Amino acid sequence: MIDKIEAFDQAHIAVHIESINSRRTKIEYAGDDFMTPASNTKLLTFLAAVESFDSLPALYFHKQDSIMHFKATGYPLLFHPFYPDPRLESFFNQKYDWRYHRPIFKNNGLGKGWSWDDHSYYFAAESSPFPIYGNTTQAYGTSTSTTFFPKAFKNQISIDKNVKNILRNPKKNQFLINPKFFETKDTLYRPFVTSDSLFVKLLSGHINQPVSLNESKETLKWEVLFTQQDQLVYQALIKDSDNGVAEALMNMISQKTFGVMDTERTIDSLKLKWSTWLPDPLEWVDGSGISRYNMTTPRTLVSVLKKIYDHIGLKKIKNYFPESIRADKKVYAKTGTLRHNHNLSGYWIDEKGQVFAFSIMVNHHIRSTNEISKGINELLEFFQKKIR
Repeated sequence: MIDKIEAFDQAHIAVHIESINSRRTKIEYAGDDFMTPASNTKLLTFLAAVESFDSLPALYFHKQDSIMHFKATGYPLLFHPFYPDPRLESFFNQKYDWRYHRPIFKNNGLGKGWSWDDHSYYFAAESSPFPIYGNTTQAYGTSTSTTFFPKAFKNQISIDKNVKNILRNPKKNQFLINPKFFETKDTLYRPFVTSDSLFVKLLSGHINQPVSLNESKETLKWEVLFTQQDQLVYQALIKDSDNGVAEALMNMISQKTFGVMDTERTIDSLKLKWSTWLPDPLEWVDGSGISRYNMTTPRTLVSVLKKIYDHIGLKKIKNYFPESIRADKKVYAKTGTLRHNHNLSGYWIDEKGQVFAFSIMVNHHIRSTNEISKGINELLEFFQKKIR
């Protein structure tokens, strides 16, 4: 069947399908071949997160008279443009002298194997200890009137009629804008270069209260703020495939496990922890799958899907995963796309209520993503009809 799908010509195809109910392999085609997973990497991040947290901590805090000390957990939804957290915003609306305690952060803003020229796009927003606004700026308006947010960057913007809409300097927060490319109600999101000093400046400007970096070595007894937005975070990760949320979750797992934010150390720990059930080694370097260094096999992704199923059950899978109907069967699956690579991994439910976990990976193709997606759908429908 694979040979009959024209879009797959000269591409590298690998497939693995198992029954969740019987745990038996139903289809295997190069299932032990290493492939570039792209955003299917988020399935690993998701499993690590649901294993690590019963509830996601938003921050650590300690009240001391008129001073509120707080420390980052890595949580990503502070004033986020797409995923609001009202309880976290309400917490920062209290009247205090705010003191930010920096965690130990050992990551770079951009991950290993990320493409250097992606720095100016929302999907490559920097990783940081306490993301704010999704670590992005917003520009909106028309060709005659453009607004840039946050206002803290207003002196770092220049008009340049030679750029397409917005371009940021790769190493610093200097933005070039061409207003003529804006259309009414356009909103463009561009990452900024993060730092602890910029974080406290942005937070102070937003809440209109003093916020400073705490330099004291005083040991405090921390309380934890839970804002009950787990569903929103996990839907952002799996349904929306938000890369910033994915990297933030890796920081959160690391902070909880080691007391520092160190993605490499966290991944090494997870690989060791999971080695008893992983069928193949993982080549894994980030939380989001932006990196070209990631490699995994379809049968490994199916093993991860089985663990997710065992840990959270079908009801939550239906809530967190994108839903579609293919060959009259409900499919809950995560895509993964980088240039020349497109994958689909997830679950389908047949008419008898049986659940199957699958991973179809298409790498090194030269067709459009739309053509490859149609080819994957055709192949999946063939397998759905074949497996009874």
